[in-house]
Amino acid sequence: MGCTSSTLHKKKITIPEAVVFVPTLRIPVSSDFQRPLKGLIPPHLIDRLSSFRDRIALVAEDTGGSAVSELKHALEEYLGLILGLTRKEYGLEELVEFKWRKLDDKRRETNISNSWFELFSVIYMIAILTLVEADSLLIPKDQSDSSERMVSADSQGDAVDLLLKASGYLQFCVRTILVHLAPDIKEKLPKEMQEGVLEALSIQALGEGTELQLGLAVENQKATLAVKRRLACEQLTYFSRAYYSLSGSNVREDDVKKHSSFIRWKYLEAKAAAYYYHGLILDKGNEPSSHVSAGCCLLAAEELLSESKKACLSFCLAAPVTRAPPLWGLMKHLSKKIPDMASKKAQMYGYLLDQEKALNMLPDLPEFQLSLRPDDYELPAIDPAWNRDNWEFLGQPLKDHLNDSENETETD
Repeated sequence: MGCTSSTLHKKKITIPEAVVFVPTLRIPVSSDFQRPLKGLIPPHLIDRLSSFRDRIALVAEDTGGSAVSELKHALEEYLGLILGLTRKEYGLEELVEFKWRKLDDKRRETNISNSWFELFSVIYMIAILTLVEADSLLIPKDQSDSSERMVSADSQGDAVDLLLKASGYLQFCVRTILVHLAPDIKEKLPKEMQEGVLEALSIQALGEGTELQLGLAVENQKATLAVKRRLACEQLTYFSRAYYSLSGSNVREDDVKKHSSFIRWKYLEAKAAAYYYHGLILDKGNEPSSHVSAGCCLLAAEELLSESKKACLSFCLAAPVTRAPPLWGLMKHLSKKIPDMASKKAQMYGYLLDQEKALNMLPDLPEFQLSLRPDDYELPAIDPAWNRDNWEFLGQPLKDHLNDSENETETD
């Protein structure tokens, strides 16, 4: 007999890499349309609602959410169908119990009998899939040489466009859909779908887009220091606002620890970049004080860069565990330049810098109007299947059937 242990193979554990922050995908769980809607809308419409939803759930589960294009297309078609359930004239808003869960957690479901919740969940899923798409553009399919990362300018530009779209979906959820949900329903929403968390995710997507723009500017010889400083300061503002939205929500930090850790990591990187470019501009001044202020900025940038590396590790270790990408683009550039420039300034103005540091004389960063905005999003048109004139009941238009019923009642 052979040794049974020789037939056992250890399952290879793959730790995903994260460039763009992507919350765990939420997918639909089979819900019953037939029982609550029977006799109220045509059978073929009930079947379409059910089959579309089941197909989305099946594809999402079978592919782990990787079939992004197929899922987004199906979700966008399903939206037109779901819109009918939200219309007051049909009176169907609270009849169907909709069930959703995290892709990686089959035990806990969110069950809410409200069609606006279903609409919200579908658009939220589209937003998360859009973030997945942006993330995939920044991670080469062939990662055989993980120490050297090259991402084309076109891929980075496309990723920025996707981040703006994702931000727009999330803003639409906050400003247009949440207002239709009663307070008791909002309390049942998963932590990651609470208003403050959605706001943070939407704003930080703009910050991630600005980071990519700054990386492209660094590679562009025509981009001035002023442009780079502006982008770095804008990036810092986005992540500051994202952190404020997250910390100002009613969600405990432990519930969104991974999200909070990501924002802190990116905030520190952005602040390091902002002080670095601000220091370079101050260093071009003619006054001796300008050079000292520049030195303070560069030393601050070095400290912030060091803190950001620790924050990156905290983010990676927070559940679910992820890998940080190898240094590339902007951070590869800054990880070399910041320590070099800080060291030179420390050697030139060591004594004065110590004095300034003791007096806490770090210059203020300039503020700029923010450039990136979420893309506008509009709901699709309601599916033509909801046109009552086309509904048939037992082979006759439903409208005529209802009129016949009224006439019979009058005759009796």
